[in-house]
Amino acid sequence: MSTEKMEFKTEVNQILDLMIHSLYSHKEIFLRELISNASDALDKARYEALINSDVTGTKGEWKIKITADKDAGTLTISDNGIGMDRGEVIESLGTIAHSGTKEFLQSLKNKDIQDNPELIGQFGVGFYSAFMVADKIIVLSKKAGTPVTSGIKWESTADGSFTVEDIEKNDSGTEVILYIKEEEKKYLDEWQIRSIIKKYSDYIEYPVVMEVEREKDSVIEKGTKVKVREEETVNSGKAIWLKDKSEITDTEYSEFYHHISHDFAEPAKVIHYKAEGTSEFTSLLYIPSKAPLDIFYKDFKIGPALYVKRVQIMDHCEQLIPHNLRFVKGLVDSSDLPLNVSREMLQNNRQTDIIKNNITKKILDSLAEMKNNEYEKYLIFFNEFGRILKEGLHYDYARKEMIADLLLFHSTKTEKGILRTLHDYIHAMKPDQKEIYYITGNLLDDLIKSPYLEMFIDKDYEVLFMLDDIDDLIFSNFEYKGKKFKSIIKGEISIDKEEKESLRESKEKFEKLLMYIKDALKDEVKDVRISGRLKDSPCCLVGDEGDLDPRMEKLLKSMGQDIPERKKILEINPLHPIFDTMLRIFEKDRSEDILKEYTALILDQALLLEGSKPKDPVLFIKYLSNLMLEHAKDDHPVSLSHEAQG
Repeated sequence: MSTEKMEFKTEVNQILDLMIHSLYSHKEIFLRELISNASDALDKARYEALINSDVTGTKGEWKIKITADKDAGTLTISDNGIGMDRGEVIESLGTIAHSGTKEFLQSLKNKDIQDNPELIGQFGVGFYSAFMVADKIIVLSKKAGTPVTSGIKWESTADGSFTVEDIEKNDSGTEVILYIKEEEKKYLDEWQIRSIIKKYSDYIEYPVVMEVEREKDSVIEKGTKVKVREEETVNSGKAIWLKDKSEITDTEYSEFYHHISHDFAEPAKVIHYKAEGTSEFTSLLYIPSKAPLDIFYKDFKIGPALYVKRVQIMDHCEQLIPHNLRFVKGLVDSSDLPLNVSREMLQNNRQTDIIKNNITKKILDSLAEMKNNEYEKYLIFFNEFGRILKEGLHYDYARKEMIADLLLFHSTKTEKGILRTLHDYIHAMKPDQKEIYYITGNLLDDLIKSPYLEMFIDKDYEVLFMLDDIDDLIFSNFEYKGKKFKSIIKGEISIDKEEKESLRESKEKFEKLLMYIKDALKDEVKDVRISGRLKDSPCCLVGDEGDLDPRMEKLLKSMGQDIPERKKILEINPLHPIFDTMLRIFEKDRSEDILKEYTALILDQALLLEGSKPKDPVLFIKYLSNLMLEHAKDDHPVSLSHEAQG
């Protein structure tokens, strides 16, 4: 038998240290996590036994056994599930293979984790919570289907290392032996163990048994009592999703959610129903109240667990749910799918499509109900998951209006913190308005002050504020109730007939000056034209109608995408007095240096207004200083603002 000493990976050591020294309020969750792990192992073994004759793995029924030995000071949690071989033990208990581990650790450090136990289970590190109550842990395991006596022993005292040793073990499954700390010996008391199981694990489908001591009548000597030890099931054991809703308490729903999601926060919504007809299935789905830390990582597990006739087939069946509802947790238990169904078979299975369409509609209907009847709760949900939900406008064409009705927006007609629906927007549109106007940006405060809004506010046209990086990609080609969406930072804007006539007159007036500016800035901008969107600001930069949104462009570049450089269009405000000044200089002597400086300053102003920096900051300061000095020659300098000169 070979014994090998190994070091924990750095992140495991950090997690152990944080758990052992920081988490005090919820220590009892260690038992919930270990029972949950055992239940998962039984699910896998039960499924393997159906398709692999080498995996019998059981002596009698599938079960989880809890054994408390006060004399030895140990608490053992054992199962006759799938078990682990040497490589799996090292992989599962010595490392954390997760792309978001650093973010998880940062969250543990940044939050008061005494009040945030949900962080423990989210990243699959629940096993390590046992070190909150144990100063040594031994794990004995044997993989189902392997040779008769080939077991493995893992041992650690959380000192930064662990040992792995080959042992003889007859029965497949896993035993986790906790050497309970002196100050935590209450976890060896029968009543304490019972209360924890009842609180956290009563819904576990498999029997959770304890060996208890009881007094019974002697079969040998009548009238006398003898002490015997026997196994007693301490959980109800019935699959919660198969119970009638009237039989299930809110607490039971919550605890089952904690079990399947490893999230200790309460769910925002429970969706439990049975479908009958062309496809028979039961679903128990949950809408979380908080977004998981890893939801935007590519290895985030998507989809509810799939059961067939109470047998778990898959932990996460992504074929059963659209990508924009990936935050939904839960399970689906089908009566129609075959037990040997695979992911490949599901992709072309008509029953899968029926189930997916059914539960997708049910989830969207439940969200609509929440929005209409529990708005404050829905607002919390939307702030967490709105960005993900709106992806459905791009991917789920058949339900685009159902999804659109669930979206909320800040706008030029709302107070800060108050949100509008698209239905509200359409209802308040001007009679002659043909498009839904929106502007994209990173910060609401910046958008509220944006010069691109000036003409819209002046004419009392509502503009939606889009704050997510994917918004322009989704809405640029979207249509709601027959109205197309129009970005006010791209393409030409002309709000009404009166405005069109004014633009035509301005274009004639400034035509030669525009040609001069365009020639002077030919290396920097694609075109120079009169603006229909500015009222007070002198100028702005806009993209062509089909151009990428600036934030999407930055996002794609950060992902290594090769995005060709596109010149923007410089728009000038013909109402601003600066252009009357430039026109006078131009008509007098277009070769004057001051005209070149004005032209350069106009471009730099436009760059600053869009959130960029001047092309040449040093030259910008020089030209600006020259302008200030020129202006100061007057004995009584006047303001350069539009308002003062108007």
